[in-house]
Amino acid sequence: MPSDVSHVHSGPESDFAVTLRDALRRRGLPLERICGRLQEQGITVSVATLSHWQRGRSQPERLKSLRAVDALEPLLGLRPGTLRSLLGPHRPRGRTLPLDPAAARGVYGEQSDVEQALGDAFAHFNMDTQLLMSHETVTLDARRSIRETAVTSVVRAVTDGARHVTVVHFLDALPADDVDIAVRNGEMTGRKILPDLRSVVADISFGRPLARNETAVVEYTLRTGPTSAVSRSHERRIRDPLRTYFLHVRFHPLALPARCHYSYRERLGVEPRRRHRVELDASHSAHLIPAKCPPGVYGLEWEWE
Repeated sequence: MPSDVSHVHSGPESDFAVTLRDALRRRGLPLERICGRLQEQGITVSVATLSHWQRGRSQPERLKSLRAVDALEPLLGLRPGTLRSLLGPHRPRGRTLPLDPAAARGVYGEQSDVEQALGDAFAHFNMDTQLLMSHETVTLDARRSIRETAVTSVVRAVTDGARHVTVVHFLDALPADDVDIAVRNGEMTGRKILPDLRSVVADISFGRPLARNETAVVEYTLRTGPTSAVSRSHERRIRDPLRTYFLHVRFHPLALPARCHYSYRERLGVEPRRRHRVELDASHSAHLIPAKCPPGVYGLEWEWE
């Protein structure tokens, strides 16, 4: 069977290789026996692969190889996470190209606020992940202003070694106090506020590198203090086809809109391709969940008396 590792350039041995080799030596079992123990758990790894790992000639990268690493740790008397924590950066298979800015501009528009917020990083905007599904809950206060946006997304790594996603939010107004981002699934590793664009940019880490095709859940809530701005819509720009997009907007019972509409546009700056009325439910909320989610701009907009 073909090897599921990528080769590492020669040079100083990695901590992973040294730790694995020492643990194998202490355990005193031949590699054939180790492979047999793994096979009993339904994990197939060849003797040659284990030999390459302990010599530093290659490192585990794909999902099934990382599962083998997890199973090796108790087998070799190591604490959980010992070997995983020593893995170096994953090396993408083949050439990894940056996101085509022209394709992204097909949805975001020329010199969009997203491109301005990210600068040169726009060409690499979440290039190593693909968004599979997303659920957003937007909550307004009695002043008719959006105060909270809760997001749960599922992403898939398209290359080995994907480590984080970048999220960009634009506010109707910046509050006098700070903007808070509470991450429930993942770890925020960077955040900046751009007053000129009234935007917040944050990097949310998965906690470890993902193997290609591995999925991760990212969950966070953006909260802002009170402002004088009146919110009239919420939209999501989707670059790639999604399996599911669900938008839920909650209105304060003392500030209900007169009308609410769902709209879909293929890109910014064009008339909606689809637009229809959405009625509020008994909990004073409106939602959208398209049957299909091709790239484009999805949103709910509302009118106040």
